Amino acid sequence: MGTAVAWFLADHPGFEGSVLVIERDPSYELSSTAHTNSCLRQQFSQPANVRVSQFGLEYVRNFRRFMGGDPSIACLHFHPFGYMYLASSKTGARTLREAQAMQVGLGAKTRLLDRRQLAREFPFYDLKGIVLGSHNTDEGYFDGITMFDCWRRKARAAGVEYVRGEVTGITRSGPRIDAVHLQNGTKIACGQVVNASGPRAAGVAAMAGLDLPVEPRKRYTFVFEAARPLEQDLPLTVDPSGVHVRTDGSMYMAGCPAREDGPVAADDFVADHDLWQEVVWPAIAARIPQFDALKLRRSWVGHYAYNTLDQNAILGPHPDADNFLMINGFSGHGLQQAPAMGRGLAEWITLGCYETLDLSPFSYDRIQAGQPLLEQAVI
Repeated sequence: MGTAVAWFLADHPGFEGSVLVIERDPSYELSSTAHTNSCLRQQFSQPANVRVSQFGLEYVRNFRRFMGGDPSIACLHFHPFGYMYLASSKTGARTLREAQAMQVGLGAKTRLLDRRQLAREFPFYDLKGIVLGSHNTDEGYFDGITMFDCWRRKARAAGVEYVRGEVTGITRSGPRIDAVHLQNGTKIACGQVVNASGPRAAGVAAMAGLDLPVEPRKRYTFVFEAARPLEQDLPLTVDPSGVHVRTDGSMYMAGCPAREDGPVAADDFVADHDLWQEVVWPAIAARIPQFDALKLRRSWVGHYAYNTLDQNAILGPHPDADNFLMINGFSGHGLQQAPAMGRGLAEWITLGCYETLDLSPFSYDRIQAGQPLLEQAVI
């Protein structure tokens, strides 16, 4: 998120300032970006999220053009295997129907499939307990790491400075942030401060005496090989059990939350080594009987920057400190929203408003008012 804002600022014709990105770990080894599954979908329950992802899809598919046509910029690979949400209750089916109607109204290609259609098009599913599916083929995996690397490289070429350091303090005078302090004693004066610290966002905000309802939560990823692979791509299947699974090249990728889904320390990457055997594999094999024989190849633990109010992004200035800008709380759909959110915040900094896409639904105002913009389609 920090590099997205930095790049879009550097690329904005109206921006005349300088940009400094402070990275606590320039290797990004433990960052959320390094642990992402790089997926992109339009199946959200909030219209604002659908619009944000529609721009993300356009951006990924036309990356080189958006980057100025530079031939040195790689075209991003996008594998549209689609998403499949499965509902096992009347309430779940109603949620899918309402979301699909809204998504189609915004131009998405989401379609509903009853049990008969599911059985015909995806015969590998065991449909026991399933009443409805929601499917969209304009969704899938993209090369998010390449996008990030290109943004960072181009931002540096445009004059953005990156330094290694950890912010340990923030000086504030009333409604204005004056400076940030690094662990090595450096004090950096600032016109605007962008909090792009992912799962650590609440801690950074607290340095300025500000509240932010964001906490680190563990999310697990498993890459496995099937003894009997499917004869077609497996959509990213969001099972009612809470496990999701999809095609990953010649293998498959699954994910799920921790058994007890609560806050953890930002540096806690300790894995539950029994989760695969006791929770994930049984859920996958129950839904896809052909996956009765699997071999786990690798797994990892990452963190969601989880917005405890409504699982949606918090974007823009904090009302108690107007030059403290937030791009936080994405709750797992951050990388796919980075193009729209980075561009939007760059517009806010440069113009004082959102120019190309209205991102005001994500403002802190709803946090202050206790009025959640609840996103129901969180994986």
